[in-house]
This record gives sequence, C-alpha cells and structure tokens, in this order.
Amino acid sequence: MQFTDKVVLVTGASRGIGAAIAEAFAREGALVIINYRQNDAAAESVRDKCNERGGDAWTFRADVMDSDAVHGMVEDVIAETGRIDVVVNNALRAYRFNPDTRARFQELDWSAYREQFDGAVQSTCNVCQAVVPHMRRQAGGSIINMSSDLIEHPVVPYHDYATAKAALVGFSRHLAADLGPSGIRVNCVAPGLVWPTDASRETRESVREQISSQTPLRRVATPEDVTGPVLFLASDWSRFMTGQVLYVDGGLIMR
Repeated sequence: MQFTDKVVLVTGASRGIGAAIAEAFAREGALVIINYRQNDAAAESVRDKCNERGGDAWTFRADVMDSDAVHGMVEDVIAETGRIDVVVNNALRAYRFNPDTRARFQELDWSAYREQFDGAVQSTCNVCQAVVPHMRRQAGGSIINMSSDLIEHPVVPYHDYATAKAALVGFSRHLAADLGPSGIRVNCVAPGLVWPTDASRETRESVREQISSQTPLRRVATPEDVTGPVLFLASDWSRFMTGQVLYVDGGLIMR
C-alpha cells in the first residue's frame, strides 16, 4: 500500500491514535501534515519519527475549532504542495474514559453535549469546508472521520461523547452522498477502547479486562491496531467504498 506523492493531513496528530496514523502513512511514503493545537515538542517528535520511517512530515499548529486557522493551514499546505489527497479527522475534545468519574445522565446539562458536538462535528466540518474545494478541483480525495464503537454498543454509557460521535457518523454519510459525484469518498473508523492513550489512561485495568473478556480477540486495541483500517480507507483498495463505518474493536461489534 503505497502513498508516495500523496499529501495526507491528520488532525490531532501529536499523540495517541493520531500520532500512530501519521507514522503509518509515513512508512508508506506519504507527505504527512501533522496538525496539532499546542504541544510543539510532541508534534516535532512525531515529525521526526515520520521522517525516520521513510516519509516526509510537516507540523502545522492550528486549532481545528477555529475556522480561520484551519483555512489558513489548508491554504499554506496547498501553496506548498498543490494538493491534499487524504484527510483524517482525528482531533477531539479532551475526554477521560473513566467509568468511576463519568457524568451520569442526570448530572449532565446540554453544555456537556454541545462541547462534545463541537469537538466531534464542528471541528470536522471546519476541516472539510477548507479541504473539499481543493479536492473537487482534483476530482478526488478520501476523508476519514474517527468515530467510536460506543455508538453501537455502550459498554459504558459515555452519553455526551458517544452521542456526538453518532452525530459525526450521520454527518459523514450525508457528506459522502454529497461529494460522491466529485470522486471524493467519506468514511468512518470506529475503534473500541484504545489503550494506552491520554483519553484511556484513567481506564482501570479491571475495566480493560472486562472489555477484553467480551471481545472475540480477547484484548483491547492499541493505537497501531487502528492504523491499518485508516490506510485501507485512504487507499485505492477501497475506491468503491463511501459512507461506511469500519469497527475496529476485535469483534465486539459484529454487523
């Protein structure tokens, strides 16, 4: 699976799943745009790892919640490279997968839902609005949005987070229908619990073991487990797939 001469933008790529995705594209020869919000040192570390893996990587600091900042980043990339072939919308609002401290439904007000909606849907919308005009001119491109298997199986009810991710799937399918005639594909990858990441570091071992025991492959995912499905959806191997959700959770969800 080669991405030589392809330009790939990964949001929230300075750590965790985003960093693993950036490094995986670099191994396949892509020019990777590492988007991040504030941690310069972490982004530069990912860039160095991408370069070590045989690809090329640039860092771009931009808050994906800021439409002007996103448009500026995309215009800078286009000015330098002339194209963006793949976008992975991975950035998310800060969240902690801790069953002990999660807010129960009665404790949540709408602002908690709105914060997660903004983080999942508004940020993705900002990036797509900036990128899609260029992909239309190219007559092609692949957009991959990161969802969650919690929308199908709330093994722990994280109401605000999972509801926002469900909305992201709806957004992605409508976008896929709209952009298909332009040769632009839009799909989602929906991991289960991924460990270790910043979001899962407070998930105690007993919870991870419980989820593993319910999973046919008998473990939870690592960040590297998520990279293969993302690269598949970005590649020509999936050229006749759009509007789909790939669940990456060891078989916990079977559809």
